[in-house]
Amino acid sequence: MSRILNIVPLSATAFAPYGDVIELAGAPDKLINQGMCGRHHDLAKMDFSNGRAGISLFDAKARHLPYLVDMVERHPEGSQAFIPITQTRFLVVVAEDMAGKPVNLKVFITAPGQSINLHRNVWHGVLAPFEKPGVFAVVDRIGDGANLEEHWFQEPFLIETVAT
Repeated sequence: MSRILNIVPLSATAFAPYGDVIELAGAPDKLINQGMCGRHHDLAKMDFSNGRAGISLFDAKARHLPYLVDMVERHPEGSQAFIPITQTRFLVVVAEDMAGKPVNLKVFITAPGQSINLHRNVWHGVLAPFEKPGVFAVVDRIGDGANLEEHWFQEPFLIETVAT
């Protein structure tokens, strides 16, 4: 038997406890390149312990509904930003922490042009491009030592529909 999760549109306010929504919103902070480029500055709080920021490319297969969430993970040593290179929406599963265990899972769906940065130590699902494959630039911690903790659910969660 599975527990049901509902998908809601991603917004900066709803996502704030888990991380940052990276998107163009409002006027740029300043114009650069002879006024031909607007810089929207410092849109995500990248946070790493020992190590450095690295950029990787992820080539992810599509996920479709119904979608089963049987595991979440977190990275205690660094934040993790997911920036789609392809015009791909993606599902973002996050959870609160209670005594080292994920609770109160939520599922967001991005709109075209939205990216996310997960704060350090936030429980989250795996990269899940929605309905078509996607290529993502991922900015995260590169360094020695363990930076991955997984939690497998005895009773998985099921995502069946997208809220409108």
